[in-house]
Amino acid sequence: MRASLRTKIYLAMLAMVMVSFAVTFTLTIYDQYEHNDQDNERHFLDKEQAIRASMEYFVIQKGGFIPADSVVTVFSDKVCELSDVHDVFIALFDLRGRYLISSNFVEMDTLDVPEAVNYSILKQLSTGNQRAYVDRSFGKDNYTLAYWYFNDAEGKPMLIANVVYEKSYDRISELKSFLREISTGYIILFILAALLAFLLSKNITRPLDIITRRFRKTKLGQYNEPIEWQGRDEVGELVQEYNRMLLQLESSALKLAQNERESAWREMAQQVAHEIKNPLTPMKLRMQQLVRTWKENPDGFDERLKAFSESMIEQIDALTRIANEFSHFAKMPKPVFAETNLRELLDKVVALYTDKENTLITVQSNSDSACIAIIDKDQLIRVFNNLITNAIQAIPAERIGRVHITLRQGINYILIRINDNGVGISEENRKHLFIPNFTTKSTGTGLGLAMVKTIVEQNNGQVFYRSRENRGASFFVKLPVAQ
Repeated sequence: MRASLRTKIYLAMLAMVMVSFAVTFTLTIYDQYEHNDQDNERHFLDKEQAIRASMEYFVIQKGGFIPADSVVTVFSDKVCELSDVHDVFIALFDLRGRYLISSNFVEMDTLDVPEAVNYSILKQLSTGNQRAYVDRSFGKDNYTLAYWYFNDAEGKPMLIANVVYEKSYDRISELKSFLREISTGYIILFILAALLAFLLSKNITRPLDIITRRFRKTKLGQYNEPIEWQGRDEVGELVQEYNRMLLQLESSALKLAQNERESAWREMAQQVAHEIKNPLTPMKLRMQQLVRTWKENPDGFDERLKAFSESMIEQIDALTRIANEFSHFAKMPKPVFAETNLRELLDKVVALYTDKENTLITVQSNSDSACIAIIDKDQLIRVFNNLITNAIQAIPAERIGRVHITLRQGINYILIRINDNGVGISEENRKHLFIPNFTTKSTGTGLGLAMVKTIVEQNNGQVFYRSRENRGASFFVKLPVAQ
């Protein structure tokens, strides 16, 4: 589960509070049970010692020794008296563990006290233990059965005494009542702790929220204000590191932008120089040839001069065209948007190519309604001219050219597809297709498709293509429908 830092801190605080409550409850209950056992043990020992002292005093009064055959007669009343005084069950056994007398025979059966002392008890007593006891449960009550040797006045074992003590759980009952009484207080404390944890988690993560919002506003190429933080804690160190990285980032961005501009200008200058140099070389050669012909003063010099003039005009026109293309690409005019019927616009553009030899250009639309888009009409004419010209030039001379233009209107868009049956686009050239200065033609400037992409995107559209080598290519222009 992905949670925010604030939620994690909040849940951690609640978990700590709940663990604290649980540990407190557990320790309290354990401590009370421990004290309850100690109280039972102490009360039982007190009663046992009191009964032992009373019986010893009783024997001393009877002369210090009572024969085994007189135990029942002598102790019958005393056992009942001590049982009533101390509220315990008392039984006497001979030294072999056989039953002699008890304070209440019916209760003996109810408590399931055996009529013969268990062998393990006899062994414990005979091996020097002063007392032996076992714990038993009868229904919901718990009892302790204790056995010890009852000695005569000379300290010799005379009988085996047995006392059954019912354990008290008054402390546990009081604990349960106490826990029920304070449960409401614990609930209120938990609610207050949850509220305090929420406020603390919010206060702890507030600096991180501020830093996060500032991070989101950070943009390359513009001034970003540093974060001011007065504290010198971990957040302050983070803010200080952010401000330092911000300065480095802005410095690196400026250097990168400068290097990109310098690199772009160098590439542009090299391209311009290359394009201008191409027509200058034949111009120089024709000029040198004309000078030699003029020195020889041959017949027909006027015709040669005329041919030279026409060649120079063509080369100058080529230089003018190159300069215009670079100028248009470098200074693209701001588009002027207006509602335009794309079907009519395409028909006008295609009409310029109807006289092209060995090339058939067709236009097809899937809708009778006018395909209206809000675009810059002049810029889109340049786009369609460029794409149709590229399609025609991609068709080999020995092949009959077919350029098929499809106009399809969707719910929110208009899609224009210009398909040709030319040589297609190789895998090597596809990754450079819309990059300025890239061209596969010997006389091109490499700005046509880059200009197409720029214009279409300025008109809120998209341009993409599909191609198979030697099977032709399709260029798509997707524009939004006028709402």
